[in-house]
Parts: sequence; structure tokens; C-alpha cells
Amino acid sequence: MKKLWMLSALCAAFATSHVYARDSVSTYAVDAALKSEPGKVSDDIGLYFAGQSHPAVQKTIGEFATNKKTNAFGKSDEAACQHVFLSAVLELQERARKEGGNAVINIKSNYKKDLRASATEFTCGAGAVVAGVALVGDVVTLKAK
Repeated sequence: MKKLWMLSALCAAFATSHVYARDSVSTYAVDAALKSEPGKVSDDIGLYFAGQSHPAVQKTIGEFATNKKTNAFGKSDEAACQHVFLSAVLELQERARKEGGNAVINIKSNYKKDLRASATEFTCGAGAVVAGVALVGDVVTLKAK
């Protein structure tokens, strides 16, 4: 009887753990996210999302990816996703600086390897505790305007 009780308790624990696991995948506006924390993203490295026009490319350095996570506990999905999006963008800008580029072009969402190209939206996965954004973009040197 004791073994049956323990087996029942174990099954109940596994069944209820799925209730708390959440991974809501949504899209959010790029412009709103870039403005959500003023002064955080610098303008020394240009950012051009998929499909946006930009000056001619002088030198292509390479494609680079980010995969950032942030604490989402107690935050709305939108607030957590905007914050982690900024972290991903900052990582792309830092990579461009390190590689000698002056822009990141063709930036796309790549959440869970689902590549989505949009000039206006990014994809974010948010759970009860963690939110994540993955981006990929081409680090380049653009010709001066």
C-alpha cells in the first residue's frame, strides 16, 4: 500500500509540473523595444533589420548570432522580452565593434532555430521565470553616406 501511495504521489508531481512550465512565443515591435530603455543602445553601430535599406556595404565581416535570456519573474512578457531583446542587440553591436564593423545588417529573429525575417517585429519566448531572444545578423562596414 505504501508503494502504491508513493507511486501515486510521484505521478501527480510529474503531472502538475507541466502546468507550471510555460513557453509562450510571441512577436513584439522592434521600435518600441529599442525605445523601452532610453540611452541603452548606442548609435555608433548601425542596426538594420531584415529588409531595411542601408548604405552600400564596403566590407562583409561575417554572420554572428546571439541567444540571450533574462529573468522574467514578476514582469510582463512584453517588458521581459523588450529587456532581453535589448541585451541581444547590445551583444550584436559589441561584436561589430570587436570585429571592426560599423553596422549589423539583415538582423533576424532565430528563436529555437525558427528564422524569421521582419523589419518591424522580433520573436521572443517567455515563461514563468525566463524570457529569451535569439538574433542573427551580418556584421559589415558600410560606406559613408
